[in-house]
Amino acid sequence: MRRHTLTPRSHWQRSVERIGLTYHTLEDGSSYWDESAYWEFSAAEIDRLEAATAEIQRLALAAGDVILDRNLLSRMHIPEAAATAIHETWQSEPLALYGRLDLAYDGRQIKLLEYNADTPTALVEAAVAQWYWLEDCFPHADQFNSLHEKLVAKWKDLLPYVSQPVYFSHGGGEEDAMTIAYLQDTAQQAGLKTKAIAMRMIGWDGPATRFVDLHGSEIRTIFKLYPWEWLLKDSFGEHALATMNSLNAKPVPDKVQWIEPIWKMLWSNKALLAILWELNPNHGLLLPAYLDGPRSLQNYVRKPLLGREGAGVTVFRNWAWSEGAAVDANISGQAGADPCVYQALAPMAQADGRTAVLGSWLIDGEPAGIGIRESDGLITTNTSRFVPHLFR
Repeated sequence: MRRHTLTPRSHWQRSVERIGLTYHTLEDGSSYWDESAYWEFSAAEIDRLEAATAEIQRLALAAGDVILDRNLLSRMHIPEAAATAIHETWQSEPLALYGRLDLAYDGRQIKLLEYNADTPTALVEAAVAQWYWLEDCFPHADQFNSLHEKLVAKWKDLLPYVSQPVYFSHGGGEEDAMTIAYLQDTAQQAGLKTKAIAMRMIGWDGPATRFVDLHGSEIRTIFKLYPWEWLLKDSFGEHALATMNSLNAKPVPDKVQWIEPIWKMLWSNKALLAILWELNPNHGLLLPAYLDGPRSLQNYVRKPLLGREGAGVTVFRNWAWSEGAAVDANISGQAGADPCVYQALAPMAQADGRTAVLGSWLIDGEPAGIGIRESDGLITTNTSRFVPHLFR
């Protein structure tokens, strides 16, 4: 695993905009898409990353069973109102599309940092932009990237299981809009009829007890790039639960299919990290993680259970213990009101003053490729740069 620098393509802005990466530059003028560098892997390293991704997925599936069998939702601060729907959709296995594991890899150890299972982004850059970069710059190299093909194939598999048109919706900014546009395109390539609608434009027809679009047409299947914890807090959250198709994998009259399904709340919640460690202590792909405090950890990260893009994450170093009381030797923030998980600091890939996190994608639960984000510090935020990769 090595980081290289190179001169960006002279036409790189035009090239990435052409395939939908319109958010390539940050507000301060610096690059979000950064092809002044790339990471090179060996084929053996890619095999390790693929196998690690599959193994973590297996552990997450087993953890889901335990969470529901032992009624651990309250430990995860998941609303009680969602419990029945989570149990039902876990058993009925409704439509689910994708997810992204964030991994630390320093060339020696692979460690799970978190699972973005409900609303993962950085998809356009991982699936498309870095592939075209590879073809332009290193046409004889390879890349761990079958995202596009697997997405189209998965939508084809879902053809008999959805009501058409499939609606695609988001509640965010430009990146979310382009992610939805790309996913909608993969569904269309698979032969599905689709429609786009903003979350704020979804209507509720009270007399008919159904969700509708701007023309009053019923919404039966919808892919939402919108976190479940937000949706449940919205004014129509109770209607989403009441009309959810939670017991069947195929369409049911007067019921709505939600993609991703509500059981993804089990994995998008960072309490999963502590539960995985509790169930699999000392597993080589996991980091020690706890919900009740850092315990004996000396170097650790405190993460809000429902945080995104590094918000609220704090790094603690050289945590000193004395008579059972903890005294932080280098505190960088105070504990917030939100419930948190405390996770051991991971060995990270670092080069040229940058720290890299690998996003390892899964389509239908199968490893499908990686994307890399670089930060100046240890915390990946919404301004962390995306850099391409290859392997030989």
